[in-house]
Amino acid sequence: MLNFKKDPVFVTKVCLLILVGAFAISFASSVFTPRAQAQAVASSDELPSFRNLNGIIPNSANLPQVSLGSFLQNIAETTGLSAFINDVVQRPTTVIDEATGEYKTTPVTGWMELLMVAVGFLIVYLGAVKNFEPLLLIPIGFGTIFVNIPLAGMGDAPHGMLHIIYESGVGNEFFPMIIFMGIGAMTDFGPLIANPKTALLGAAAQFGVFGTLFFISVANYLPGVAFNLKEACSVAIIGGADGPTTIYIAAKLAPHLLATVAVAAYSYMALVPIIQPPIMKLLTTKEERLIKMKQLRYVSKTEKVAFPLVVFVLAICLIPSAAPLIGCLMFGNFIRECGVVDRLSKTMQNELINIVSIFLSLGVGSQMTPERFLNPSSLIIVVMGLVAFAIATATGIIVAKIMNLFLKEKINPLIGSAGVSAVPMAARVSNKVGLEYDPGNFLLMHAMGPNVSGVIGTAIAAGVMIAVYGR
Repeated sequence: MLNFKKDPVFVTKVCLLILVGAFAISFASSVFTPRAQAQAVASSDELPSFRNLNGIIPNSANLPQVSLGSFLQNIAETTGLSAFINDVVQRPTTVIDEATGEYKTTPVTGWMELLMVAVGFLIVYLGAVKNFEPLLLIPIGFGTIFVNIPLAGMGDAPHGMLHIIYESGVGNEFFPMIIFMGIGAMTDFGPLIANPKTALLGAAAQFGVFGTLFFISVANYLPGVAFNLKEACSVAIIGGADGPTTIYIAAKLAPHLLATVAVAAYSYMALVPIIQPPIMKLLTTKEERLIKMKQLRYVSKTEKVAFPLVVFVLAICLIPSAAPLIGCLMFGNFIRECGVVDRLSKTMQNELINIVSIFLSLGVGSQMTPERFLNPSSLIIVVMGLVAFAIATATGIIVAKIMNLFLKEKINPLIGSAGVSAVPMAARVSNKVGLEYDPGNFLLMHAMGPNVSGVIGTAIAAGVMIAVYGR
């Protein structure tokens, strides 16, 4: 027996010799057999000789001859630098030509693609360095970079990777629905069940959505502004601070705005700790911020299991257009609370939602192309999205102050800002601002009531919009 430890060099030589011998035997058997020789003769009869080809490699006679100069020129013209400087392509727009019935095209130059690549890197920077929704903004940023790489075709139909991702789950309701299942599996509706009146604060935040819808409709009287009601709905839903719902609405009502509204929604969700505190402090007094709320009552398992079923049935009976979103949310929550399928619950909370979030974000980034993003409408969307978010925050606080006029046990108005559905960030901001004025005033669990009701409220608002304009 060979001992590799004692004589490794000798063993290695023997192994190499065996491999060379096996290769030689295999080559000889494939070349010198009668069958191989007959195939070689037949092939030689079909192919022209080297002389007749004038030095051209066999099987390449029909290909154009490339000299060294033209080879170097082709290489130079296919570099990214050359494309950013010289490239001009015609991209389809969302406007239909009345004469031909086809979508009009707009020229996209290389510098526009370069600018969008820079925007992609900026989005990655905000996610990775500034920690603004990194789980979503980093993939969106890379999707933006990928789709704007010249000559790469990653977003081109039908075989581009990003095009396949978008068509598979972003341009329809598939990925948002899966995300809602995961959110439901991660959400505890106990604080809402323990204090149902806080659901009014989540409903109040929807004034931001419908108020902005009104403002966008009025803005159509301004020169250069032209949003139809479907587009207005897609922009107004940003006020709900719910990324998957925003994508769901945009994909159904205004797909050409999907990238801009999605990035705006996720950006404002990430900026909750910056946007909300000034509004909260402006609309409340010091005495209101110091209001302490009683500890929430215990919520039984039966209540937690029954809650998603009751909400789902009500959605089916009253707002069937919102039932898919609410149903997926409640399905995930029922899986969490029933206690007999922990494996499914953990999968929804971790692996499933993480995988789908990657594809969803890449698909959103794939829509960040110059003809969709570099236009005046994008600026209006960003501004109106901020208006929607500010109104949603303000109305939640104001409704809490109004409720205190009639309640014996007062509500701290700071939790009204958590009516937007940025779970759980908005609730944490309410708690943080409360602790600034009283280190012993913990509002987190109280704020989770309006926070999770905001998720349901935004889904209902989306259902209403789809019922009115989506048919």
